Amino acid sequence: MEVTGKIKMIDQTKEVGSGGFKKRDVVVTTDEQYPQHISVQFVQDKCDLLNNFQVGEAVKIDINLRGREWTNAQGETVYFNTIQGWRIGKLQAESPSAQQMPPMPSAETFAPATSFNEEEADDLPF
Repeated sequence: MEVTGKIKMIDQTKEVGSGGFKKRDVVVTTDEQYPQHISVQFVQDKCDLLNNFQVGEAVKIDINLRGREWTNAQGETVYFNTIQGWRIGKLQAESPSAQQMPPMPSAETFAPATSFNEEEADDLPF
C-alpha cells in the first residue's frame, strides 16, 4: 500500500521504553478533494529514511497497516492501529506543458540531403 502527498510535519526520533525501541512520525497531507492528514510511523533503522526530506516536499510512502490487541487492568480488550512506513521517495512534479506536448526532434532531423547523385537514383530494378 502507499500514501502520497506533501509533508506537513516531521517529528524527531524518539526512544520508547528501556529496550532501545526507536520511532519517528511524519504527517503527510493528501492531494484530493477532501485532503487528509495521515500520520505515518517509521521504526528502528527506518527512522533515518526521513533525514533527507523537508516539510512541503511531495512524497510517496510505502506502508504496512499494523494492529495490536491490548487488555487493560479492568479486563477490557482494546485495539490499536498503526500506519507503518518502510520506504519513502520524492515525487517528481511534471509541468503541464510537458504532459501535453511530445518531445520535438532536433532541426538536424529535418535538414535537406546534402548531395544527390543522378546515377544512384536509377538503381531501382524496374
